[in-house]
Amino acid sequence: MKKQLAKIRNNIDVLDQRLVGLLNRRLQLAAKIGELKRSASGRIYVAEREAEVLARLKRINPGPLKDTALQAIYREVMSAALALEKPLSIAYLGPEATNTHQAALRKFGASVEYRALATIGDVFTTVGKGEADYGVVPLENSTQGAVRDAHDLFVESSVVIVAEVYLDIHHALLSNSPLGKVTKVYSKDQALAQCRQWLERNLPHARLVEVDSTAHGVQLAKKEKGAAAVAARLAGERYGVAVLADKIQDQKNNVSRFAIIGREPSGPVGSGGDKTSLLVSLHDEPGALLKMLKPLSRRGLNMTRIESRPSRVRQWDYYFFLDVTGHYEEPAMQAALKELRRMCPLVKWLGSYPAARR
Repeated sequence: MKKQLAKIRNNIDVLDQRLVGLLNRRLQLAAKIGELKRSASGRIYVAEREAEVLARLKRINPGPLKDTALQAIYREVMSAALALEKPLSIAYLGPEATNTHQAALRKFGASVEYRALATIGDVFTTVGKGEADYGVVPLENSTQGAVRDAHDLFVESSVVIVAEVYLDIHHALLSNSPLGKVTKVYSKDQALAQCRQWLERNLPHARLVEVDSTAHGVQLAKKEKGAAAVAARLAGERYGVAVLADKIQDQKNNVSRFAIIGREPSGPVGSGGDKTSLLVSLHDEPGALLKMLKPLSRRGLNMTRIESRPSRVRQWDYYFFLDVTGHYEEPAMQAALKELRRMCPLVKWLGSYPAARR
């Protein structure tokens, strides 16, 4: 047995040596691409190219390595390549160990520079001013719907959505006090809502306090006796707060969608792999919503989401946020937008980008 193990391990060592050499060769080629992009003032992070690479890996993977594992490996390879091409700065809703931070790591890997900011508005401002290359903000949750702050900020901001990422959300109750002594629970409004039934059953007398982020709630809970926070286990590990209960979200399949925002739009992936986000307002007249949908449906553009938000300009006046299959540059999308602009007071393109797989 020892001889067999030694032989297998030797073969692994040989393969590792080849892999390291190939990885470094790949990064050298990526660095050359970076030089060409910088000389032409091109985008360093190209979401559509990333999507093409990950789709190709899935096609050529014979197994037994799972596609998800292979993509996770290449996420870090591409992260290292981005860092060589140009030091990227990624802003996100902080502090460290928030769900948004985890989404940022899933999209950009560990080799880029991250900036934790206090509010979603700060992320929009920082990216819009060019103080960060990209930002990561939460858009919606599968059980609690849209993140209001992010949607409202798109109305006035000049940034566009360049990519999206989905993240399975698992919440834990974190505190250094025993469960029976907890009288206050900190967290972001969405996280509290996602765990409301559990909290009502197990902490019926505790006061729920909304804060800017789940990780900020953990920081506050660490300082106060009798205080707890709803956040990811990672936040407890990061800030030294114990897990009192794990996976306390009310819905088992709890997924959040995050937008990657930037100043330059993404190009098309094609083959039905693109998604476009729009902001539309309507005239106050019968059938206005139906009229707005017809230019899309006539051209076979599938609307995958619609969300309304008060315009805050006039009472009972609303904006509609739409997600539609297809890319801004495609003829069908251009024709639909031209028709929409003739009939709607406002049609704002928020970005076209590769549709992420859930």
